[in-house]
Amino acid sequence: MAKIALPAYELITLENEVLTAYLFWSAVLVLKMLFMSLLTGLMRFRTQAFINPEDILDKRIQVKYNEPDVERVRRAHRNDLENIPPFLVIGFLYVLINPNPKLAINLFRAVGISRVVHTIVYAVFVVPQPSRLLSFMVCALATTYMAFQVILFLL
Repeated sequence: MAKIALPAYELITLENEVLTAYLFWSAVLVLKMLFMSLLTGLMRFRTQAFINPEDILDKRIQVKYNEPDVERVRRAHRNDLENIPPFLVIGFLYVLINPNPKLAINLFRAVGISRVVHTIVYAVFVVPQPSRLLSFMVCALATTYMAFQVILFLL
């Protein structure tokens, strides 16, 4: 990749299709992470698995800490918290190195779709491996690729 060092103000504009793709997929992923909190709460109500006594309206229900369905959703949420913030940071840095638009847009798209698929196959409709591994790896490899491209650009 040839180094074309444009000033940041020329790249941080809504006319930059790479930036708009990054902003779109970042917003999708932030909404997805917020949705995970709601899904956890919904699962707690569905399974009557409350961890705080004050949340229990029916006093016949006991505090329950290890409901498998709730824990599965919590693990999926934690996985998002481990993978989406690094993408948000490195994705923005990647925008700033003026990458090839088609490649960058497809990387952002792949990360966004793979994270949604990861949640679906892990927490909503449980699908056996390697579905979860594959969706995880798409995000991990795309984020790693972008990180290396940023580093190489700056050398």
